[in-house]
Order: sequence, then C-alpha cells, then structure tokens
Amino acid sequence: MWTICAFYNFVDLENREDLQESIKARGKELDACGILLLASEGINGTISGPTKEAVDEILAMLPLNERAEIKWSEAVLKPFYKFKVRLKKEIITLKAPEANPIEQVGAYVTPEEWNDVIARDDVILLDTRNTYETELGSFEGAIDPKIRHFTHFKDFVGKMPEDAKGKKIAMFCTGGIRCEKASSYMMAHGFNDVVHLKGGILKYLETVPKETSKWNGSCFVFDKRIAVEHGLEEAVV
Repeated sequence: MWTICAFYNFVDLENREDLQESIKARGKELDACGILLLASEGINGTISGPTKEAVDEILAMLPLNERAEIKWSEAVLKPFYKFKVRLKKEIITLKAPEANPIEQVGAYVTPEEWNDVIARDDVILLDTRNTYETELGSFEGAIDPKIRHFTHFKDFVGKMPEDAKGKKIAMFCTGGIRCEKASSYMMAHGFNDVVHLKGGILKYLETVPKETSKWNGSCFVFDKRIAVEHGLEEAVV
C-alpha cells in the first residue's frame, strides 16, 4: 500500500535550488514518487512513498508553516512513475501578479459549513477547475466557467456582470490551491465577499458523509488513480 500526500503552502521560499537538489537525492533513497513544485511564492506537490514514514521525512525537509494544507490518502499501486522536483515561476500558474495569496486571500469555509453556505440564494457558487475536471463531477448548482487552462480564469472573471461584485462568491477546487489564487485575483478586482472551501473537494469528500453530500460524480486527481469518490476511494471512470 502506497501512502499519498497532496499539499501546498503559499510561503516565501528561498534557496530553492539547494532545496531541490537535497529533496531529489533523499526522495530517490526513499523510493518516493510524485511531483513537487518549488517557486518563490511557495510549495505545491503530491508525493508518495512505500511507507508513511518516508513521506513524513520528505515533508520535514520543507519549510511549511501553519497555513500548509495537507491531505493523506492511499493507493494499492504505485501512483506515479517517477519522483520529480521542479523549479517554477508559480506553484499554480495564473500569470497575474496582483493575485498574491501571501498578502490577500478569501475567507475559508470548512467542509462542515459548506452545505449551509452554498444553499443560500444570494451566493454565486463557482467551480474554478478546468473542463476535463468538471466533466467528472461538481457541486449541485455550481457555475462551470468552461476553461481549458487556469490562466483563462481571468477572462471568465472579466466577463462576469458588474453586479456580481456585490454578491458572495463561494468557490471550490480540487485541493484548495487554485481557490487561494483565484480568490486573491477576484479580491484584487473588486470582489469583496469571496469565500472558498478549505481543503477543497478532497477534504469535503473525506469529511462529509455521502448521505448529506451535495457533491455529484467523482473528483479528478492528478495521478494514476484518475478520480476519487466519497471517502477518497478510487473511482471507476
């Protein structure tokens, strides 16, 4: 059984080249696999190891702070072919410097609170994911922006009606990272009441019972499992 850890952390990150080399070397020794992105704005990755202790050791090498979002799951088969540690300009690419989650981000809504928030009539429920993800599943009543790449989210926001800036925007994504960037972008462009699902869809599926869930379908994940369902069980796609 392989332990999988999906996580991100918006944090000022220095000495990225040295960190890249040390983690690559130790990851190889531990037989780790997955993808880890390092940028000046933070860390984003999904890594896996044959034991939880191996994954914990890699996490301990990273300068994560209290804002780090970490989710655990398991897979029977090795979920990635290789272990890659890459240096990037952004850990989630939007190409909008005004979107800075370190300085400004929307309010968090816990999975336990989420159903009550999205049931309100005055809330615009927004899925920030790409079309190949939204096709597999989404929350009841969510707006699909029909974007193929996250950078296109800016075009979608630019076409939203002006009166939307006076409403509550509740957004969600797979693990939470895109919502951090998207909420920061929308707030920089005049949307003042922006909230997002803490931990993303994955945390919701892990936390909220299927009987009371407002989620329909499965959730696309970026490894060989392809998608997961409630309880983070592998989905048949």
